[in-house]
Amino acid sequence: MIFNGVEMRGLELGDAAALAEAFARNRTYMRAYEPVRPEVYFTEAGQRDRIEGMLADRDGGRLLPWLLVDTAGGEVVGAINLGSIALGPLCSGGVGYWVDTAWHGKGLASAALAEVLRVAREEVGLHRVEAGTLVDNTASQRVLQKAGFEEYGLAPRYLHVNGAWRDHRLFQRLLHDEPPGA
Repeated sequence: MIFNGVEMRGLELGDAAALAEAFARNRTYMRAYEPVRPEVYFTEAGQRDRIEGMLADRDGGRLLPWLLVDTAGGEVVGAINLGSIALGPLCSGGVGYWVDTAWHGKGLASAALAEVLRVAREEVGLHRVEAGTLVDNTASQRVLQKAGFEEYGLAPRYLHVNGAWRDHRLFQRLLHDEPPGA
């Protein structure tokens, strides 16, 4: 998928250097939304290790990871993952995403999320996709609501983010009501 000069494509092991650069470029901004990261996270070697784990999860059917890449310069400008994939009677997964600060407000998260929801329903057969945001992350909440997600709860001290346990708003999008495997 290409949207506004950005291609959404599958994550590859060769993306380690570009992903490390993107995380380093957005480090200050993302600090408020992420766990405290060790220095190695911002290196090519750290990202190579991380990607190897993500690709193993992909091969095990638990994760679908994508990057958002600027078609003009080849820079990584974001990512989106469909993870915690569970089939059978649950047919559910969770979505997480981020967009480079220089690309905020251009509709990239919304376009990528729409494509992930299509894949979740049509290719994976999921019934439900969930997401959580920090309670004050209104930009991400708008992206989710625009994509048809509904808020269904508050999870106190849900994730350890930026050095402390943080409350999260929980959202879900029901994709269909067909039985599993239909």
